[in-house]
Amino acid sequence: MTLKPFVRWASGLALVGLALFGAIRLTASAKPERITATSPTPPSEPPPFVRSMQGTQPDGKLEVIGADDALQLDAELVHLFDYYLSAIGEKPLGVIVTELERELDRKLKPRAAREAKRLLAAYIDFKRELVGLEANLKPGKSQGESARGRLHAMQQARARRFSATEVGALFGEADLRDQDALARIEVGENTALSAEQKRAQIDQLDRQLPASLREERDAPLRVARVEEQVALLRAKGGTDQDVYQFRAQAFSPEAASRLAEVDRDEIEWQARIAAYLAARRQILQASLNASQQSTAIDELRSRQFGIDEQRRLPAYE
Repeated sequence: MTLKPFVRWASGLALVGLALFGAIRLTASAKPERITATSPTPPSEPPPFVRSMQGTQPDGKLEVIGADDALQLDAELVHLFDYYLSAIGEKPLGVIVTELERELDRKLKPRAAREAKRLLAAYIDFKRELVGLEANLKPGKSQGESARGRLHAMQQARARRFSATEVGALFGEADLRDQDALARIEVGENTALSAEQKRAQIDQLDRQLPASLREERDAPLRVARVEEQVALLRAKGGTDQDVYQFRAQAFSPEAASRLAEVDRDEIEWQARIAAYLAARRQILQASLNASQQSTAIDELRSRQFGIDEQRRLPAYE
């Protein structure tokens, strides 16, 4: 199992409807936790590029074609760029670019690597421009109108940096997602349609989706259904081994192992949170003034949690 199809499909919806230009901002930002179908990094392996990449492998399967070792242009290259650019906030952009270029040199022949580096520079410039465009875009009269304006501006910015062939190869898949998401928004906002007519048009959009995109769209629902069954299995007394076998049948043994690790991490995290909250309550109940309480709680946080982990604490406090 991998959650990449879910991430790509969900990012398409957000791209059109909510934050078209914020998917990879070249500024510091909070990092989402990652879940992939890889095994935990063994101690003998080198450390991950950034902490949030622990237990993951870079997206993107790069290939060369022909006797002249030309670069195969497809969405996999963009997936690799986005994987490393997601480290913004943990590493400076220059460091990320250097690491990404090393990865390209490791995976590609020299000619293909040079072409990939050119496309990387264009992609970063493209992302930078999107941030500025978002700030200057005028909102439309509806969500659909605003989304269409964003999409048009994005396509124009892209055309300034990539050829039509490159746009089709690198972004064609993403464009299909965005156009589908936009069409669904516009159906929902069309007041001239009855509820039945809206359902008919949505059904038509479903039928028009390529099989690969339909599978991506349905992936999160499949994951949710499996995890609902896991919850029921545990409620009935199912063991960790029972859960592993159920997930392995639904996804794969590798995915089941990764999800078991996520379960263990969550149990450990909740135990640490419980211990922290108990110690925090003791501090708040002690005979200390406000300044002393604040200092004591800060020291408690620093002893028990890393800097990134401390950002999550307010939700529990």
